Amino acid sequence: MLLTLVMVYLLVTIAIGLMAAKRVQNSADFAIAGRHLPMAMIVTTTFATWFGSETVLGIPAKFVNGGLHGVVEDPFGAGFCLILVGLFFAGKLYRMTLLTISDYYRERYGRSVEVACSLIIMVSYLGWVSAQVSALGLVFNVLSNDVITIPVGMVIGVVSILAYTLFGGMWSVAITDFIQMIILVVGLSILAVFAADQAGGADKVVALAISQDMFKFWPEPNFKDMVFFFAAAITIMFGSIPQQDVFQRVMSANSVKAATHGPVIGGICYILFAFVPMFLVVSAMLIMPQKAAALIAEDPQKVLPTLVMEHMPFVMQVLFFGALLSAIKSCASATLLAPSVTFTENIWRQFHPHQSDKQELRAMRGTVLVFSVLVLCYAISMQGTSIYEMVSGAYQVTLVGAFVPLVFGLYWQRATTQGAIFAIVLGLLTWGLFMFTPAGEEFPAQLAGVLASLVGMFGGSLGPQAIRDTHASHHPLVGT
Repeated sequence: MLLTLVMVYLLVTIAIGLMAAKRVQNSADFAIAGRHLPMAMIVTTTFATWFGSETVLGIPAKFVNGGLHGVVEDPFGAGFCLILVGLFFAGKLYRMTLLTISDYYRERYGRSVEVACSLIIMVSYLGWVSAQVSALGLVFNVLSNDVITIPVGMVIGVVSILAYTLFGGMWSVAITDFIQMIILVVGLSILAVFAADQAGGADKVVALAISQDMFKFWPEPNFKDMVFFFAAAITIMFGSIPQQDVFQRVMSANSVKAATHGPVIGGICYILFAFVPMFLVVSAMLIMPQKAAALIAEDPQKVLPTLVMEHMPFVMQVLFFGALLSAIKSCASATLLAPSVTFTENIWRQFHPHQSDKQELRAMRGTVLVFSVLVLCYAISMQGTSIYEMVSGAYQVTLVGAFVPLVFGLYWQRATTQGAIFAIVLGLLTWGLFMFTPAGEEFPAQLAGVLASLVGMFGGSLGPQAIRDTHASHHPLVGT
């Protein structure tokens, strides 16, 4: 019965998404909803992009093992990313009326940087979307009592998301996000109240968390712990700023006010509401202590689904899985769309410069389909990898390769094409060196990459200019 209701829910969201697809008349409608989304929808769609499988399943798993210290990357880093976007980036980028974030790199630095950053951004999405697909497989596996295998569950999930994203693009994503976030917030809030009652009161849940030192946030006062803590904090906080999904939400707004205020409100809401799944998992330690302890040792991502399936009435099960699917689908649809639009606009279009808008729209839809298949294959091959680790790893490549050129392009007039290229190359090479050698155990790879990227930007921009791009329009974009 529960699986049947879940399937009905999937069909309803598909129907809503397909209805929204009627608004898509051109590529701008598909990519950024024709810049027509009001403030409320910008808030819900930025919140929804972040509130995915890692928030409901991954963050609680890290929290019970490492406390708040273990989740500095997400939700704290992720939430502050949206706040920083709204405060320092949204206004400047919105006024440029670009279709993708990679368009900015082309206008500021030229074609070579545009292509490099587009590839970096596209690759980073594999891990993120795969985490959502893996969670969908897990949900269908749990609901069917292992009748549906995890890989088959992944296929069902991808098809359900693809059904409306393929046709409606950003319009379908934004409208389904709006509805799914209402279901998510209501569902998890009711679950938290019910779980607190089963655990003997919210005060007992909080007391258990305090007794196990779960509210410890800051690292030990030594260099290694502090530097790894800082690196974890900036991974998503900075690494997701140069991402197409965030940029799409900014550019989809119907005004500068919506573009700047929406992400800030969405980021604050995300940080606050991410505590609900953490509260639920600590409640599980009181409601089913032995089972919870065994699952935490084996696979902490299964604690919440097990609590709901074994200790809560049918109505609560419907609420939980409705909320979980809402979180996963809203996040996955956004992250399927973003790299597909980037590829079509910033790579494919260069080989087909004279294609019509209808042809470009068709190419975007075709790319969504191809990317979905690639993500599905990657997710199946990565079975067993932590959802939280898949998501956090996805942002490191954009952090070391695309963040510094974006910030310095907007805020430093002397940044040059050569500086951007040096920043990208040095950042990626250094990150790879630390990531795949024992050096990464002593110093965080992503922080080493960012520092090298800064050296590349300053050295390349202030040194003799051997690399120039005559197509880049440098200074007019600074301080826009």
